Amino acid sequence: MHELEGKVNLDFSGMPKIVLAGNPNVGKSVVFAHLTGQYVTVSNYPGTTVEISRGIGKLKGQRIEIVDAPGMNSLTPSSEDEKVARDLLLKEEPASIIQIADAKNLRRTLLLTLQLIETGLPLLLDLNMMDELKQRRMSVDRHKLSEILQIPIVFTVATEGVGISELKKIALEGKRSSLKINYGEKIEHAVADIGKLLPGFFVSGRAISLMFLSYDLSIELWLVERFGQEVLTKAQAIRQELQANFARKLNQIIGEIRQREVVRLVKRVLTTKPVAMLFMQRLGNITMRPLTGIPILLFILYLMYKFVGELAAQLGVNYLEEVVFGTYLNPWASGVVAWLIPIKFIQEFLVGDYGIITMALTYAFAIVLPIITAFFIFFSLLEDSGYLPRLAILLNRAFRIIGLSGKAVIPLVLGLGCDTMATMTTRTLETKRERIIATLLLALAIPCSAQLGVILGMIGGLSTKATTIWAGVVIGVLLLVGFIAAKILPGESSDFILEIPPLRVPKISNILVKTLARLEWYLREAVPLFILGTMILFFLDKFQLLVILENLASPIVVNFLGLPAKATQAFLIGFLRRDYGAAGLFALARQGLMSPVQIVVSLVTITLFVPCIAQVLVMIKERGARVTFWIVAFVFPFAFLVGGILNLILRVMRVSL
Repeated sequence: MHELEGKVNLDFSGMPKIVLAGNPNVGKSVVFAHLTGQYVTVSNYPGTTVEISRGIGKLKGQRIEIVDAPGMNSLTPSSEDEKVARDLLLKEEPASIIQIADAKNLRRTLLLTLQLIETGLPLLLDLNMMDELKQRRMSVDRHKLSEILQIPIVFTVATEGVGISELKKIALEGKRSSLKINYGEKIEHAVADIGKLLPGFFVSGRAISLMFLSYDLSIELWLVERFGQEVLTKAQAIRQELQANFARKLNQIIGEIRQREVVRLVKRVLTTKPVAMLFMQRLGNITMRPLTGIPILLFILYLMYKFVGELAAQLGVNYLEEVVFGTYLNPWASGVVAWLIPIKFIQEFLVGDYGIITMALTYAFAIVLPIITAFFIFFSLLEDSGYLPRLAILLNRAFRIIGLSGKAVIPLVLGLGCDTMATMTTRTLETKRERIIATLLLALAIPCSAQLGVILGMIGGLSTKATTIWAGVVIGVLLLVGFIAAKILPGESSDFILEIPPLRVPKISNILVKTLARLEWYLREAVPLFILGTMILFFLDKFQLLVILENLASPIVVNFLGLPAKATQAFLIGFLRRDYGAAGLFALARQGLMSPVQIVVSLVTITLFVPCIAQVLVMIKERGARVTFWIVAFVFPFAFLVGGILNLILRVMRVSL
């Protein structure tokens, strides 16, 4: 089997396979990086690792395939990412499972551990985040827990590399446990009867029977695929007969029995000493209460505005554009090109009005790079601190208005980093309705980091009133469209359950690694598209097509939006990347070609503009071509409609910005 990791084609043929499993937000990606030497973005909130990551680790001189599965709380999945993680265990026959766990949340950990034990696969338990356990004056009796579970256990602090050497030594020593929960005579009898229908499979019939009795629809489909319709029919008859003995659903009964077993286990191995509430715990609590949390959120947004919109966009861009590129690089490049290349066409292609150097690279490095660097730093601080899950709690009630739960805050906030990756994380939402609504809102009203950075840079030179109008319109559109979509699309919102990590002081090393990883992504993915967009503009200009397009778009761009004709170019290249389109508007504003009213109208329109090519492709992959077509068909005219209406209102009311 082959898996593409970055730009390397890895061959896993003949290698034993170890699966890293565990709840969301427990450090699986960090452990994966330690075991394989490859970096996967480490985030302090659930749902980061949506796709399965693979790498090769060398353990005791042997090459091992290491698989980083998506986070899951149960083998009976309630979301797409949990189903992917569970199916990985059912379909790929791992040699062993390493469960990465949050040591301080032992109840949640052991609830999954007991289910993994039931699979009959070799298991090793890694209790991670031991430093946070000790901070809370808690301790786990490792020897006793290992004895009860009958599996090896290791303690780690993966972010600091503590315990990783021991984990590597025993990674291949996972054990099959004979520990067995007694679910009661009637359930046990049904489990045994269903198990007899599933011979010769590497995952125990007991585990599969319990998933089936818990009304897992996906396991029913798997049973038909693996064993045929006749087996499913017989198993359904056994379940129906069993259910007739209970007033409540079987999944509730099975879940409660497991919970009681976990409570007994925790009492035997966990010791807690009294401790006063720490400052960070108090701060973490008040960020989730509306009375205190909303002012804190507004203050955070203000800091971001000052850091990105003023410091980076004003000082950083001014220095790079006017001094580095304007005074030195561009004049030097123009001189070198004129001296080396006597052909005027090629000269203009490189250093003309639509030149690769004078436009594409200037936009990419002088305008966008300093802004998104500041944004990446700020976003990484929020991410590493553990604030984002608290934001989900704070906004849960508001999100109910648009048919979503607070869990949708995670992909929507991730969209401020990259809408393409955020669209993939909508898999963590539990219903198809929620996934479609979240995808629509990401495509419509959530600007990616590069685009948002440029927008903040433009808006930072205007008044507070201009910023309020832009933000108010975009948020208003998000709520209105979400509300209407929630009314039109059938289905219900899911329950909101989210693990809240502790509020932490961000680590400089994590901030640097994340920022550099995202800048690498920008240079690799975005800059080539900037160059492509400039080339398109260059040839359109040379063949006089740009003037024709400007004239064709004039009724909308000039008459309806009230923008200069040159703004058409920004919207044209916005089809490739919205941030490049925003950079074009930024350049027009710095040249004094747009008034404050025009700047606000243009920013609202480009914010709501069609998603970039990469996001569209991911939308097709995740939601299907039909849903994607209708989303794009709605977003494109709607963005211009909102921009035109805003332009009309501002001019009729003679608003001064």
